[in-house]
Amino acid sequence: MYKYDPVKDLAFICALAVVPILPAQNVSQGNTPVTQHQARPVRVAPKPQQNVRAPALKAPARLPANTVTYSAALGRYQHFRHTQYWWRRHFTTFVLAGGGYYYFDSGYWYPAWGYDPNYEAYDYDGPIFTYGNLLPDQVIVNVQRALQDRGYFAGPVSGALSPATRRAISAFQQDEGLEVNGAVDGPTVYALGLI
Repeated sequence: MYKYDPVKDLAFICALAVVPILPAQNVSQGNTPVTQHQARPVRVAPKPQQNVRAPALKAPARLPANTVTYSAALGRYQHFRHTQYWWRRHFTTFVLAGGGYYYFDSGYWYPAWGYDPNYEAYDYDGPIFTYGNLLPDQVIVNVQRALQDRGYFAGPVSGALSPATRRAISAFQQDEGLEVNGAVDGPTVYALGLI
């Protein structure tokens, strides 16, 4: 006579449910499905040598909301000669600084080629990060002074982004683990403590 035992019956039902799955898991070699898995290469970092310290890359400083990164600023640069009328239709802020007109866009000053052909003396043909409503030459003066204080720059504080100033910026960027571009960008200004 069969006596009902819920624990044994549940175990029996579970065993029956598993039995049909087991043969499907034991596939014979002739019927093995082909899977297209590619082996991933394993990369092993070399052990650092003792007493040799690589400079740690610093995370880029957080830029104000209205600015873009230096690489994005290069992409936005309007490096074409345009008339004053064209410039005024596309941008709102222009300044005459250091012998040339600059236009403002997203936290950077850019040379405005053709804005006034009488004033086109640019020491550096690229974007210059700005902060605190400073003009491009004022920012460069502050960068030159900060580099002098740290022993990177020995030239005159002129407000011009000369080759000597760019070399000093590059040396500072390399020592600080920043992107080495020799330009006045946001992370460099932050690392110099100007903001």
